Amino acid sequence: MTSWNDFLARRGAIFERQTVVAFGHPSDELAAARDAAVICDLSPIGVLRAAGADAEEFLQGQLTNDVQALEAGWSQYGAWCSPKGRVVASLLVHRVDAHTFELLLPAELLEPVRKRLALYVLRSKVVLDNASDASVRLGVGGPAAATIVAAALGATPALHRSIRIDGGALLALPDRRFFVFADPQRAPALWGLLAATTRQAGYPAWQWLTVRAGVPLITAPTQDQFVPQAMNLDALHGVSFQKGCYTGQEIVARTQYLGRLKERLVLAHSDGELPQPGVRLYSAHFGDQPCGTVVNAAHAPDGGTDLLAVLQIAAAESAEVHLGVTDGPKLTPLPLPYVIPSSSANPRGRIQ
Repeated sequence: MTSWNDFLARRGAIFERQTVVAFGHPSDELAAARDAAVICDLSPIGVLRAAGADAEEFLQGQLTNDVQALEAGWSQYGAWCSPKGRVVASLLVHRVDAHTFELLLPAELLEPVRKRLALYVLRSKVVLDNASDASVRLGVGGPAAATIVAAALGATPALHRSIRIDGGALLALPDRRFFVFADPQRAPALWGLLAATTRQAGYPAWQWLTVRAGVPLITAPTQDQFVPQAMNLDALHGVSFQKGCYTGQEIVARTQYLGRLKERLVLAHSDGELPQPGVRLYSAHFGDQPCGTVVNAAHAPDGGTDLLAVLQIAAAESAEVHLGVTDGPKLTPLPLPYVIPSSSANPRGRIQ
Protein backbone atom coordinates (compact mmCIF):
# COMPACT_ATOMS: atom_id res chain seq x y z
CA MET A 1 0.00 0.00 0.00
CA THR A 2 1.09 3.59 -0.57
CA SER A 3 1.76 5.94 2.31
CA TRP A 4 -1.54 7.68 1.49
CA ASN A 5 -3.44 4.41 1.67
CA ASP A 6 -1.66 3.63 4.91
CA PHE A 7 -2.90 6.95 6.29
CA LEU A 8 -6.49 6.22 5.23
CA ALA A 9 -6.29 2.70 6.69
CA ARG A 10 -5.30 4.18 10.04
CA ARG A 11 -8.39 6.38 9.79
CA GLY A 12 -10.56 3.28 9.38
CA ALA A 13 -10.75 2.96 5.58
CA ILE A 14 -11.86 -0.34 4.07
CA PHE A 15 -10.34 -1.07 0.66
CA GLU A 16 -11.39 -3.15 -2.32
CA ARG A 17 -8.78 -3.20 -5.12
CA GLN A 18 -7.14 0.02 -3.90
CA THR A 19 -10.49 1.88 -3.72
CA VAL A 20 -11.87 3.06 -0.38
CA VAL A 21 -15.37 1.58 -0.26
CA ALA A 22 -16.29 2.64 3.27
CA PHE A 23 -15.10 3.73 6.68
CA GLY A 24 -17.13 1.05 8.43
CA HIS A 25 -20.71 2.27 8.06
CA PRO A 26 -21.76 2.65 4.40
CA SER A 27 -25.42 3.43 5.15
CA ASP A 28 -24.48 6.20 7.59
CA GLU A 29 -22.01 7.59 5.06
CA LEU A 30 -24.70 7.78 2.37
CA ALA A 31 -27.07 9.45 4.83
CA ALA A 32 -24.40 12.05 5.59
CA ALA A 33 -23.92 12.70 1.86
CA ARG A 34 -27.67 13.31 1.62
CA ASP A 35 -28.14 15.36 4.80
CA ALA A 36 -24.82 17.00 5.74
CA ALA A 37 -21.38 16.55 4.16
CA VAL A 38 -18.81 13.85 3.47
CA ILE A 39 -15.14 13.73 2.59
CA CYS A 40 -14.00 11.02 0.16
CA ASP A 41 -10.76 9.79 -1.35
CA LEU A 42 -11.00 10.21 -5.13
CA SER A 43 -8.06 8.05 -6.17
CA PRO A 44 -10.29 6.24 -8.72
CA ILE A 45 -10.28 9.51 -10.68
CA GLY A 46 -7.02 9.93 -12.58
CA VAL A 47 -5.32 13.03 -14.01
CA LEU A 48 -4.18 13.10 -17.64
CA ARG A 49 -1.98 16.16 -18.16
CA ALA A 50 -1.62 17.88 -21.52
CA ALA A 51 1.23 20.39 -21.51
CA GLY A 52 3.18 22.33 -24.08
CA ALA A 53 3.04 25.34 -26.36
CA ASP A 54 0.41 23.67 -28.58
CA ALA A 55 -1.67 22.11 -25.80
CA GLU A 56 -4.60 24.50 -26.22
CA GLU A 57 -4.74 24.13 -30.00
CA PHE A 58 -4.36 20.36 -29.78
CA LEU A 59 -7.17 19.89 -27.26
CA GLN A 60 -9.39 22.34 -29.16
CA GLY A 61 -9.15 20.00 -32.13
CA GLN A 62 -9.94 16.89 -30.07
CA LEU A 63 -12.50 17.70 -27.37
CA THR A 64 -16.16 18.72 -27.61
CA ASN A 65 -15.87 21.73 -25.28
CA ASP A 66 -14.44 25.13 -26.23
CA VAL A 67 -10.95 24.82 -24.77
CA GLN A 68 -9.85 28.20 -26.14
CA ALA A 69 -12.58 29.92 -24.11
CA LEU A 70 -11.34 28.30 -20.90
CA GLU A 71 -9.29 30.69 -18.78
CA ALA A 72 -6.59 29.57 -16.36
CA GLY A 73 -8.09 28.36 -13.10
CA TRP A 74 -11.42 27.32 -14.65
CA SER A 75 -12.90 23.99 -15.68
CA GLN A 76 -15.48 22.64 -18.13
CA TYR A 77 -17.08 19.31 -18.77
CA GLY A 78 -16.23 17.82 -22.14
CA ALA A 79 -15.71 14.62 -24.05
CA TRP A 80 -13.33 12.98 -26.45
CA CYS A 81 -15.16 11.20 -29.24
CA SER A 82 -14.35 8.59 -31.84
CA PRO A 83 -14.47 9.64 -35.51
CA LYS A 84 -18.06 8.33 -35.47
CA GLY A 85 -19.00 10.92 -32.86
CA ARG A 86 -19.40 8.47 -29.96
CA VAL A 87 -17.95 9.35 -26.56
CA VAL A 88 -14.75 7.46 -25.74
CA ALA A 89 -14.13 9.42 -22.53
CA SER A 90 -16.18 11.95 -20.58
CA LEU A 91 -13.89 14.49 -18.96
CA LEU A 92 -13.60 17.38 -16.58
CA VAL A 93 -11.12 19.72 -18.27
CA HIS A 94 -9.21 21.94 -15.82
CA ARG A 95 -6.92 24.63 -17.19
CA VAL A 96 -3.96 25.13 -14.89
CA ASP A 97 -2.15 27.83 -16.87
CA ALA A 98 -1.60 29.02 -20.44
CA HIS A 99 0.05 25.79 -21.57
CA THR A 100 -1.12 23.15 -19.07
CA PHE A 101 -4.42 21.28 -18.78
CA GLU A 102 -5.59 18.51 -16.46
CA LEU A 103 -8.15 16.07 -17.84
CA LEU A 104 -9.96 14.19 -15.06
CA LEU A 105 -11.36 10.77 -15.97
CA PRO A 106 -11.60 7.27 -14.49
CA ALA A 107 -8.12 6.05 -13.62
CA GLU A 108 -8.83 2.71 -15.32
CA LEU A 109 -9.29 4.48 -18.66
CA LEU A 110 -6.42 6.92 -18.37
CA GLU A 111 -3.64 4.94 -20.03
CA PRO A 112 -5.75 3.56 -22.92
CA VAL A 113 -7.11 7.05 -23.60
CA ARG A 114 -3.64 8.60 -23.38
CA LYS A 115 -2.28 6.13 -25.92
CA ARG A 116 -5.15 6.64 -28.36
CA LEU A 117 -5.10 10.43 -27.97
CA ALA A 118 -1.32 10.48 -28.49
CA LEU A 119 -1.81 9.13 -32.00
CA TYR A 120 -3.22 12.55 -32.95
CA VAL A 121 -0.30 14.58 -31.54
CA LEU A 122 1.89 14.21 -34.66
CA ARG A 123 4.17 17.29 -34.74
CA SER A 124 2.25 19.31 -32.16
CA LYS A 125 4.27 20.62 -29.24
CA VAL A 126 2.27 18.86 -26.53
CA VAL A 127 3.10 16.10 -24.07
CA LEU A 128 0.43 13.78 -22.66
CA ASP A 129 1.32 12.10 -19.38
CA ASN A 130 -0.26 10.48 -16.36
CA ALA A 131 -0.05 13.11 -13.62
CA SER A 132 -2.13 11.23 -11.05
CA ASP A 133 0.80 10.82 -8.65
CA ALA A 134 1.40 14.58 -8.54
CA SER A 135 -1.65 15.09 -6.32
CA VAL A 136 -4.00 13.36 -3.92
CA ARG A 137 -7.59 13.92 -4.97
CA LEU A 138 -10.19 14.57 -2.26
CA GLY A 139 -13.90 15.22 -2.63
CA VAL A 140 -16.19 17.12 -0.28
CA GLY A 141 -19.91 17.02 -1.04
CA GLY A 142 -23.38 17.34 0.43
CA PRO A 143 -25.77 20.13 1.50
CA ALA A 144 -23.33 21.52 4.08
CA ALA A 145 -20.23 21.19 1.90
CA ALA A 146 -19.89 24.86 0.95
CA THR A 147 -20.20 26.06 4.54
CA ILE A 148 -17.67 23.50 5.77
CA VAL A 149 -15.18 24.21 2.98
CA ALA A 150 -15.40 27.95 3.60
CA ALA A 151 -14.81 27.52 7.33
CA ALA A 152 -11.96 25.02 6.94
CA LEU A 153 -10.14 26.44 3.92
CA GLY A 154 -11.07 30.11 4.07
CA ALA A 155 -12.97 30.43 0.78
CA THR A 156 -15.32 28.77 -1.68
CA PRO A 157 -14.59 29.42 -5.34
CA ALA A 158 -17.21 30.18 -7.98
CA LEU A 159 -18.71 27.23 -9.83
CA HIS A 160 -16.09 25.55 -12.05
CA ARG A 161 -13.39 27.88 -10.68
CA SER A 162 -10.27 26.67 -8.89
CA ILE A 163 -8.28 28.62 -6.31
CA ARG A 164 -5.00 27.96 -4.53
CA ILE A 165 -5.24 26.89 -0.91
CA ASP A 166 -2.57 26.03 1.62
CA GLY A 167 -1.43 22.62 0.45
CA GLY A 168 -3.10 22.43 -2.94
CA ALA A 169 -6.01 23.73 -5.00
CA LEU A 170 -9.78 23.76 -4.56
CA LEU A 171 -12.27 23.43 -7.43
CA ALA A 172 -16.05 23.94 -7.16
CA LEU A 173 -18.27 21.47 -9.04
CA PRO A 174 -22.03 21.51 -9.66
CA ASP A 175 -24.53 20.38 -7.05
CA ARG A 176 -22.62 21.18 -3.85
CA ARG A 177 -19.43 19.25 -4.59
CA PHE A 178 -15.80 20.34 -4.22
CA PHE A 179 -12.66 18.75 -5.64
CA VAL A 180 -9.35 19.19 -3.79
CA PHE A 181 -6.00 18.66 -5.51
CA ALA A 182 -3.79 18.12 -2.47
CA ASP A 183 0.00 18.14 -2.48
CA PRO A 184 0.90 14.57 -1.39
CA GLN A 185 2.87 15.75 1.63
CA ARG A 186 0.01 18.00 2.75
CA ALA A 187 -2.85 15.63 2.01
CA PRO A 188 -3.09 14.08 5.51
CA ALA A 189 -3.32 17.53 7.12
CA LEU A 190 -6.00 18.67 4.65
CA TRP A 191 -7.95 15.48 5.21
CA GLY A 192 -7.80 15.93 8.97
CA LEU A 193 -8.89 19.56 8.68
CA LEU A 194 -11.89 18.74 6.52
CA ALA A 195 -12.78 15.51 8.30
CA ALA A 196 -13.15 17.42 11.58
CA THR A 197 -16.56 18.70 10.41
CA THR A 198 -17.56 16.13 7.76
CA ARG A 199 -18.12 12.40 7.76
CA GLN A 200 -15.41 10.21 6.27
CA ALA A 201 -16.97 8.20 3.46
CA GLY A 202 -16.02 5.69 0.81
CA TYR A 203 -15.99 6.35 -2.90
CA PRO A 204 -19.59 5.00 -3.29
CA ALA A 205 -20.84 8.11 -1.46
CA TRP A 206 -19.10 10.33 -4.02
CA GLN A 207 -20.52 8.19 -6.81
CA TRP A 208 -24.02 8.75 -5.43
CA LEU A 209 -23.47 12.51 -5.24
CA THR A 210 -22.23 12.49 -8.84
CA VAL A 211 -25.22 10.46 -10.04
CA ARG A 212 -27.63 12.84 -8.31
CA ALA A 213 -25.78 15.76 -9.93
CA GLY A 214 -26.69 14.21 -13.29
CA VAL A 215 -23.05 14.05 -14.40
CA PRO A 216 -22.31 10.91 -16.45
CA LEU A 217 -18.98 9.16 -16.26
CA ILE A 218 -18.08 6.88 -19.15
CA THR A 219 -16.37 3.62 -18.11
CA ALA A 220 -15.10 0.70 -20.19
CA PRO A 221 -18.51 -0.99 -20.69
CA THR A 222 -20.09 2.18 -22.12
CA GLN A 223 -17.29 3.55 -24.28
CA ASP A 224 -18.01 4.47 -27.90
CA GLN A 225 -21.80 4.06 -27.62
CA PHE A 226 -23.37 7.51 -27.22
CA VAL A 227 -23.17 10.91 -28.90
CA PRO A 228 -22.42 13.68 -26.35
CA GLN A 229 -25.96 15.12 -26.43
CA ALA A 230 -27.45 11.74 -25.48
CA MET A 231 -25.36 12.00 -22.30
CA ASN A 232 -26.66 15.55 -21.64
CA LEU A 233 -23.21 17.03 -22.14
CA ASP A 234 -24.82 19.90 -24.03
CA ALA A 235 -26.94 20.67 -20.94
CA LEU A 236 -23.74 20.54 -18.86
CA HIS A 237 -22.04 23.05 -21.21
CA GLY A 238 -19.64 20.36 -22.35
CA VAL A 239 -20.31 20.75 -26.09
CA SER A 240 -19.62 23.83 -28.19
CA PHE A 241 -21.52 24.20 -31.46
CA GLN A 242 -19.65 27.37 -32.41
CA LYS A 243 -16.05 26.14 -32.30
CA GLY A 244 -14.21 24.61 -35.23
CA CYS A 245 -13.68 20.98 -36.13
CA TYR A 246 -12.73 18.26 -33.65
CA THR A 247 -12.70 14.48 -33.79
CA GLY A 248 -16.29 13.29 -34.35
CA GLN A 249 -17.59 16.83 -34.85
CA GLU A 250 -19.48 16.13 -38.07
CA ILE A 251 -21.68 13.47 -36.47
CA VAL A 252 -22.22 15.54 -33.32
CA ALA A 253 -23.23 18.54 -35.44
CA ARG A 254 -25.59 16.52 -37.62
CA THR A 255 -27.32 15.18 -34.52
CA GLN A 256 -27.76 18.75 -33.29
CA TYR A 257 -28.78 20.58 -36.44
CA LEU A 258 -30.88 17.89 -38.09
CA GLY A 259 -32.80 17.04 -34.93
CA ARG A 260 -31.95 13.34 -34.93
CA LEU A 261 -31.48 12.90 -31.19
CA LYS A 262 -33.66 9.99 -30.07
CA GLU A 263 -32.28 9.36 -26.58
CA ARG A 264 -31.31 11.31 -23.49
CA LEU A 265 -29.64 10.75 -20.14
CA VAL A 266 -32.20 10.27 -17.37
CA LEU A 267 -31.96 10.06 -13.60
CA ALA A 268 -34.01 7.30 -11.96
CA HIS A 269 -34.40 5.13 -8.87
CA SER A 270 -34.71 1.36 -8.68
CA ASP A 271 -35.54 -0.87 -5.74
CA GLY A 272 -33.44 -3.62 -7.30
CA GLU A 273 -29.80 -4.56 -6.81
CA LEU A 274 -27.01 -2.28 -7.94
CA PRO A 275 -26.69 -2.62 -11.75
CA GLN A 276 -23.36 -2.44 -13.51
CA PRO A 277 -22.65 0.05 -16.30
CA GLY A 278 -23.85 -1.35 -19.60
CA VAL A 279 -26.94 -3.15 -18.23
CA ARG A 280 -29.84 -2.67 -20.64
CA LEU A 281 -33.29 -1.20 -20.04
CA TYR A 282 -36.62 -2.41 -21.44
CA SER A 283 -40.16 -1.13 -21.91
CA ALA A 284 -43.36 -2.49 -23.43
CA HIS A 285 -43.14 0.23 -26.08
CA PHE A 286 -40.07 -1.53 -27.53
CA GLY A 287 -41.10 -5.12 -26.87
CA ASP A 288 -38.13 -7.43 -26.36
CA GLN A 289 -35.67 -4.88 -27.74
CA PRO A 290 -33.63 -2.86 -25.24
CA CYS A 291 -34.44 0.84 -25.09
CA GLY A 292 -31.63 2.15 -22.93
CA THR A 293 -28.35 1.53 -21.14
CA VAL A 294 -27.18 2.16 -17.58
CA VAL A 295 -24.21 4.54 -17.53
CA ASN A 296 -23.64 4.91 -13.78
CA ALA A 297 -25.39 3.62 -10.66
CA ALA A 298 -24.92 4.00 -6.92
CA HIS A 299 -26.51 2.73 -3.74
CA ALA A 300 -29.11 5.24 -2.49
CA PRO A 301 -29.31 6.44 1.13
CA ASP A 302 -32.89 5.19 1.57
CA GLY A 303 -32.25 1.81 -0.06
CA GLY A 304 -32.23 0.61 -3.63
CA THR A 305 -30.15 2.38 -6.23
CA ASP A 306 -30.09 5.68 -8.08
CA LEU A 307 -28.82 5.59 -11.63
CA LEU A 308 -28.07 7.52 -14.78
CA ALA A 309 -29.08 5.84 -18.01
CA VAL A 310 -29.24 6.82 -21.67
CA LEU A 311 -32.85 6.08 -22.57
CA GLN A 312 -34.92 6.30 -25.73
CA ILE A 313 -37.08 9.42 -25.43
CA ALA A 314 -40.10 7.50 -26.70
CA ALA A 315 -39.70 4.94 -23.91
CA ALA A 316 -39.37 7.61 -21.25
CA GLU A 317 -42.55 9.31 -22.45
CA SER A 318 -44.82 6.37 -23.17
CA ALA A 319 -44.22 3.37 -20.95
CA GLU A 320 -42.80 1.91 -17.79
CA VAL A 321 -39.10 1.18 -17.96
CA HIS A 322 -37.57 -1.94 -16.42
CA LEU A 323 -34.02 -2.77 -15.45
CA GLY A 324 -32.13 -5.73 -16.88
CA VAL A 325 -35.03 -7.73 -18.34
CA THR A 326 -38.53 -6.97 -19.63
CA ASP A 327 -40.08 -7.74 -16.22
CA GLY A 328 -37.16 -6.49 -14.13
CA PRO A 329 -37.31 -3.85 -11.41
CA LYS A 330 -39.31 -0.79 -12.44
CA LEU A 331 -37.52 2.54 -12.69
CA THR A 332 -38.97 5.59 -10.97
CA PRO A 333 -37.95 8.82 -12.76
CA LEU A 334 -36.19 11.49 -10.69
CA PRO A 335 -35.74 15.15 -11.65
CA LEU A 336 -32.37 16.22 -13.01
CA PRO A 337 -30.78 19.28 -11.36
CA TYR A 338 -30.45 21.11 -14.70
CA VAL A 339 -32.58 21.98 -17.72
CA ILE A 340 -32.46 19.81 -20.85
CA PRO A 341 -32.27 21.92 -24.04
CA SER A 342 -35.47 21.74 -26.02
CA SER A 343 -35.18 19.77 -29.24
CA SER A 344 -37.45 22.34 -30.88
CA ALA A 345 -34.71 24.90 -30.29
CA ASN A 346 -32.26 22.98 -32.45
CA PRO A 347 -31.65 24.97 -35.63
CA ARG A 348 -31.99 23.12 -38.91
CA GLY A 349 -29.97 23.95 -41.95
CA ARG A 350 -26.48 23.90 -43.33
CA ILE A 351 -23.82 22.24 -41.19
CA GLN A 352 -20.67 24.34 -41.07
